[in-house]
Amino acid sequence: MSSNGPSAKVCVVAAGGTGGHMFPAEALAREMAARGWRVVLATDRRGEVYAHDFRCEEKLFLDTATGSGPVALLKAGLAIARGVVQARGAFKQLDAGVVVGFGGYPSAPALVAAITQKRPTMMHEQNAVLGRTNRILAPYVGAVASSFPTLERASVVVQSRAQVVGSPIRADIRALFDRAYVAPSADGPIHVLVTGGSQGARILSETTPRSLAALPEAIRRRLRVQQQSRPETLEAARQIYLEAGIQAEVAPFFRDMAQRLSAAHLVIGRAGASTCAELAVAALPSVLIPLKIATDDHQTLNARALTDVGAAVVLAEDAVTVDSLTAALAPLLSDPARLAAMSAAARSVAIPDAAQRLADLVEATAR
Repeated sequence: MSSNGPSAKVCVVAAGGTGGHMFPAEALAREMAARGWRVVLATDRRGEVYAHDFRCEEKLFLDTATGSGPVALLKAGLAIARGVVQARGAFKQLDAGVVVGFGGYPSAPALVAAITQKRPTMMHEQNAVLGRTNRILAPYVGAVASSFPTLERASVVVQSRAQVVGSPIRADIRALFDRAYVAPSADGPIHVLVTGGSQGARILSETTPRSLAALPEAIRRRLRVQQQSRPETLEAARQIYLEAGIQAEVAPFFRDMAQRLSAAHLVIGRAGASTCAELAVAALPSVLIPLKIATDDHQTLNARALTDVGAAVVLAEDAVTVDSLTAALAPLLSDPARLAAMSAAARSVAIPDAAQRLADLVEATAR
């Protein structure tokens, strides 16, 4: 619960039921609370999974629906209409001072309710492509904030209005910006972190161990691998590393991600918006495999912020084989100077104060 008094202004944060929407929303919520605002989260039942530790005074669960086809779309329309009515009632009672949408389905009824009540509104787009909900509502909100300089699928007018604030990230990872990256020494250990053990990540779980095992023995014996892997591929990955003489820790999930990023020399993973922002702030070289089924291929565009400056190597999912991944990894892992240069490049595009920048824009919009 917030310690801010009842007279404090209310900031409603509306975010969909995925980590990609919820984590930056939570970072903003913490910053707004620190500035004396009362924070209310508007989400749907899917968002409950991510909302357990969400620091806010109150949670509004709005009616939303998804689906395709005429019947599903009609149901979705009716559910959103119910959500708008719910949100309008709640915002009137709360006297909401500003409503911030982060995309996803719950963002729609919250922003529509605020727009129709002429309350200050803004949205934040995490990806380099404007999402569907944000695309529809962007022309009507007071301000548009983006994580990346690129904002595809946005109109020329929306693009001209959008302000680049970056992607708010967790405080423990933000702290890595202040530490110096140290490349591997000539004969010292090389720490490789493999992330993305969940959605559509079979290619990472299965191909990465084989690719690392195919590296020259001189590199293999120096590797210290930490890999997130799908539960069904854990044992196979461990066996591959064991037979290749590679020291490896394989687990479905790592809770101490900041600590592992801090020790890593190279990261192999997907190119979600939060991942790209964290790699930049942590100044880490990376090999990225964008999720092929991501809407509008937004992960490839997210990665561009890093590839354009030489901070990352990107492999299209369809092009990933054991041989192609080994060919991408070998020159990086055998060249400490290149890793150091990639680290500096990643740091050059980092926005470590994204939460503060976003909160500044929220407060300016609320006036």
